[in-house]
Amino acid sequence: MTTPHPLRVLRLTASPRGAESESLRLSEHILDALSAQSGHRRLELSSVDLNDVPPVDGGYARMLASPRGAGVPHPGDSLHRSDRLIDQLDRADILVIATPMHNYSVPSSLKAWIDHVVRIQRTFESTPEGKRGLLRDRPVYVAVSSGGYISGPRARQPDFLRPYLQAALATVGLNSLHCFTLEGTALGEEVLTEARRRAFTAVSEYFGRSLSQARLPIQG
Repeated sequence: MTTPHPLRVLRLTASPRGAESESLRLSEHILDALSAQSGHRRLELSSVDLNDVPPVDGGYARMLASPRGAGVPHPGDSLHRSDRLIDQLDRADILVIATPMHNYSVPSSLKAWIDHVVRIQRTFESTPEGKRGLLRDRPVYVAVSSGGYISGPRARQPDFLRPYLQAALATVGLNSLHCFTLEGTALGEEVLTEARRRAFTAVSEYFGRSLSQARLPIQG
């Protein structure tokens, strides 16, 4: 019997809080659900702490400004780092992003990764109709934590994080994005406990529905 190929999952973690991160905990629940859904295919997980990814440098900026986006990468520079991050993303079957909301949007660590992978002539091209992504689409699951409420009737702050991620990832061809939120982390232990319950339930219900649909018999 042939062993199924593993399901390659790339997880990006953007919180500076490390193991104490609520978005990291939520992403672990997503990984558990993916593992349960994958059946006989084991998950092959690669995790990247985005706090270790420096911003792009002057050479990278000059490359982007050149007419053809040409440049020769050298070990240790931004162009070389960009190539490695793009190759890592392209190998993945599923992308999981664990991120807090910082000042209504993505933290600087996640923005640095986006700046590396959203790259003209490498992950997207410019056409008369607009930008066209060059990467194959794949599922993207985002675990978002926020100190306050960003959705529903109790929301009192803008949310630029989710629409920004949707637009940035769509630029390179990743259109299948689903976000799970854990909201109110700064509002006390009681609110946090309920927020965890609601977020974990949302993950379980989402993947439970997906799993049930995947097992429906084919009619014909």
